[in-house]
Amino acid sequence: MDDLLFHNIDEPGLATIDTYEARGGYSELRRVLSDLTPDEVLTELQASAIRGRGGAGFPMGTKASFLPKGDMDKYLCCNADESEPGTFKDRELMQKNPHQLIEGMIISCFAAGINKAFIYIRGEYEQQADILDAAVNEAYIKGYLGENILGSGVNVSLVVHRGAGAYICGEETALLDSLEGKRGNPRLKPPFPANAGLFQGPTLINNVETLSNVSHIMRMGGAKYADLGTEKSTGTKLVSVSGCVQKPGNYEIELGVPSREIIYGLAGGPPAGRQIKAWFPGGSSAPVLTADELDLPYDFDSMAGAGSMLGSGAIIVIDDSISIVDVALRTAKFYKHESCGKCTPCREGTSWTVKMLQRVEDGLATPMDLDIIESVCDQIMGNCLCVLGDAMAMPVSSMVKKFRPEFEAHIESARAARMPLDEATLTDELDLKEMAAH
Repeated sequence: MDDLLFHNIDEPGLATIDTYEARGGYSELRRVLSDLTPDEVLTELQASAIRGRGGAGFPMGTKASFLPKGDMDKYLCCNADESEPGTFKDRELMQKNPHQLIEGMIISCFAAGINKAFIYIRGEYEQQADILDAAVNEAYIKGYLGENILGSGVNVSLVVHRGAGAYICGEETALLDSLEGKRGNPRLKPPFPANAGLFQGPTLINNVETLSNVSHIMRMGGAKYADLGTEKSTGTKLVSVSGCVQKPGNYEIELGVPSREIIYGLAGGPPAGRQIKAWFPGGSSAPVLTADELDLPYDFDSMAGAGSMLGSGAIIVIDDSISIVDVALRTAKFYKHESCGKCTPCREGTSWTVKMLQRVEDGLATPMDLDIIESVCDQIMGNCLCVLGDAMAMPVSSMVKKFRPEFEAHIESARAARMPLDEATLTDELDLKEMAAH
């Protein structure tokens, strides 16, 4: 399979518009504006069956079709708030080939009748934001953005907006609030963004990787793009592989390849002498899978069938040198810290989960605490305004269920390690009381 998004990604100067045009960049935009109608473009996107690459996996063409017709202001928001631990694919796309994203956004705007576009980029991506600002300016100068693009009568403005480093703003409605200058809190749905999104106008929200595919779909044709991958998981996917592997990095794969090929073939497998204990198939919010599940096809449906999810495409590998208790505690702490606190199940549930896992870590827990952790996670899932609470509950619950013997062994060993300390503390307290009595 030839790369699509990563084709010659390391070519010097690719981030500039001259190099991008020399490789055929913006030719699809020219063809679309001169030869096709918006409905024809939308039909190609729907035929491609491309599913959103940001985590939810909802078909892009279907989402775009939800926007109402009419002459009102409509908005496209590119979600570049890549804050999911283990995910770093969008960063490389924006840094090395920003015009691929911009071209995809303009074509998407044409298809859905959108006239105002934004790229919401996470605050930590300063270098990538600077590169995007320069690329957007080049696109304006060349006439690909602004009023009457290439004499077509189409108007599209594009602004790069920098976030302030909050994980919650990766949730689409919190992103909209942040863009409007408010605190980044999730909104209650419905209404959905397609009807009442940014500034209460019709809004399409898609991920960087999803939008970067649009020019390739138009070049190949939706049906040919759908021939890649599987029937329900079409196309290629960028995967970010990290953790206990010898060759961490970003790789472009065809959806449906065995997960083992990615982890062992592309990423080199775990360090010599180590065995894989567990792996997250879709970032830290995905329920963990075990080494016995490495031969599963890497696609949306196979991951869901295994009780996990493909998510953002971030594969985090854990080998047998890593404590699963430590992984669970670190995961819970991250989501507790990033919770906006707006809804009770998430605010209180993440806090209590951290406290109980800390008891396990410190040797103060009993096996009953593990049952309580699972109960709390069950109470969180499906009961929050957004999926942040679920993003903590799903992986933590899966770790406790799949590695309960390790949790119980840790409880016993940590308690045994504490006993001399506890006895010393008790002796000191008795000595102090005796001194006070005299």
